[in-house]
Parts: sequence; structure tokens; C-alpha cells
Amino acid sequence: MKLRIFIIIFLIYNSFTFAMEKKPYHHLPDGTFRNPEGSPERPKSGDFSYFKFIKEKKKLDMTVPSWVVEEKEKVFSNLEKYKNNDYIAWIGHATFLIKLGDNVIITDPVFSKNAGPLFFGPKRYTNPALKLNEIPKTNLLLLTHNHYDHQDMSTIRRFPFKDSKVLVPLKLGKYFTRYRYKDVNEMDWYDEIIVSKDLKVTLLPAVHWSKRSLTDTNKTLWGNFLIEYKNKKIFFACDTGYGNIYKVLGEKYGPIDLTMINIGAYDFRPMFEHTYYHTTPEDALQIAKDLNSKKVLGTHWGTFVLSLEPIMEPPIKFKDNAENYGFKKEDAILFKIGETNSLINILSYN
Repeated sequence: MKLRIFIIIFLIYNSFTFAMEKKPYHHLPDGTFRNPEGSPERPKSGDFSYFKFIKEKKKLDMTVPSWVVEEKEKVFSNLEKYKNNDYIAWIGHATFLIKLGDNVIITDPVFSKNAGPLFFGPKRYTNPALKLNEIPKTNLLLLTHNHYDHQDMSTIRRFPFKDSKVLVPLKLGKYFTRYRYKDVNEMDWYDEIIVSKDLKVTLLPAVHWSKRSLTDTNKTLWGNFLIEYKNKKIFFACDTGYGNIYKVLGEKYGPIDLTMINIGAYDFRPMFEHTYYHTTPEDALQIAKDLNSKKVLGTHWGTFVLSLEPIMEPPIKFKDNAENYGFKKEDAILFKIGETNSLINILSYN
């Protein structure tokens, strides 16, 4: 009897040990997640001060040039113009509409006035190009991670198309199922989902983190989405910093036709010399280069003050540095908030 119990305990222990050894690198034993192997690590010590941040933030010039925002009338007319085409439309920040065939995708939908719980958090200094009740019908929603400027619970709760298929990183499904979304799919890195005959979406690693409260740091996964449509590849980046993983992804999945990547929210001086989890415009161009991208579209600027660089610095640096990373200036694409353009125009623009 004792021998039998010993054997059972031995087998259970070894099965558990084997399972732990088989877990992917980004899965930690405590159930949290970490960045890909070899990614930069956030310094253990720092001098972040909310009061210092607010003091420095007040020094920013909040003048928004006219070229940043499309006129509302043109937003509607262009959506009508391109409604029968494949297109990309920028609603603001990381919220895009991407129409591919019969599928209309919305990314990281944020329509609230601020990025935070209730009325807290940074307030928008530009409005979304469309109100939530004005967007065309979607059938696919992609969420990259749980930060408030990407996972907006007010928008998720009020979203008019809850029959859309929802793709989210691991452990984020509950935020949708509680509001009766019908088709919610949690994904680990490298998981693929066939949406239709012509459309496949893969969740890929990003160099970032997750947190919505004081007790949930890295308890949910984050990730980039690779959208493959017919013979085209669109890489939609989560918030990300630079890491060696992008050379690996470029070798496996490149060339990429269009990389859509964050170029804002990177400067926290004088508190930190460098932020590891948001790319600078130069870092974003390097990632696009690592991915063997043909075109790169700058996202994640022009909406919220999340850091201390001048609000119009990201697009200027993005354009000015394009040639240093092997791109023509025209290949480093900037949209107006509210701009819509056909995919064929974007990919053939030169």
C-alpha cells in the first residue's frame, strides 16, 4: 500500500515537473507573464513621481496643428468613398478600422474622454474621428493588452456590435464575456485563428507589460497581431518597446507589407532616461526594418498625453528618421485622425 502511494506521488510530481519544464518562456510559475527571452528589463529603481509628471506636463504646448485632424464631413465622405474597397481608417490613438474583404476589424477601441477608471487618467486633447454610434458595422475586434488607453471598459460595455468575433491575449476574455459578447477567443503567442477563407490572425510576442490595478501586474498577456489577408501581411503592434524578438519575427514571418506601430509616449525625462516598453520613433522604424517591412504607419500619438515629449515631436521624428532605417520618407506613413485610405493606395504609395 505504501509503495503504491509512493508511486502515485512520484508520478504526480514528475508529471508536474515535466509540465513546468514544457511551459513557454513567457509563462511564469505563478501564472503571470514576462517578455520574450533577451528583452530589455525595466530598471528596479526609478524616480517616477506623479506630481513631477504633472508639473512637467503643464509645460507642454498643447496646440494641435490643423493637419493632424480630418474635418468631420470628410471623414464621412471618405468612408462612403472607400466602403467597397479594402481600407484603413484612423479613429485616434491605437483605434483603427481595417476593412479586408467582407471583414471590418476594429483595433483597441477607445472612445472615452479619458484613459483611466471613471473620470481619472489622461484626457483626450483630440476627439475620436467618429462617435461610437457612428462607426460602420464590425465583425472582428482585436485587443492587444489591458492598459486603459487600449482596453476601455466604457467602450467595451457600450460597443454596438457584440456579435463581432473578439481576439484577445490570454486571460482577457472575461472583460468581454461579462458584457455578453458572443464569440470571444483568448490567444497565446503564436496561436492562429482562421477568421475566413482569406483572413488569418496570429498573436505574436511584444515587449511590454500589463496592469490595471495595484495587484494585477502582468497577470494578463499582451501581444502584437499579424493579419494575413490573401497575399498581404499587416503587422498591428501592441504597445511595445524594442527587443531582439523582432529580428526573430522578421525571419519567420517577413516580409511584412505594412507595420502599424506606436511612435508616441516614450519620454519620461527627467524621471527616467529611457522607457523600455514604448518605442521612440527611431525604435519603431528599427522594428519595421527588423520585420522586413515595406511600409510603416505611425500610431499611438496625437490623442493622449502619456509622456513628456512635445505632442508633435513623434510624427516629425518619424518622418525625419525614415531614411536612416532604409525607408523612403513616403514609406513612413502618417494619417490624419479621421483619415481613410484604400489598402491598395497605402501599399502602392511612393
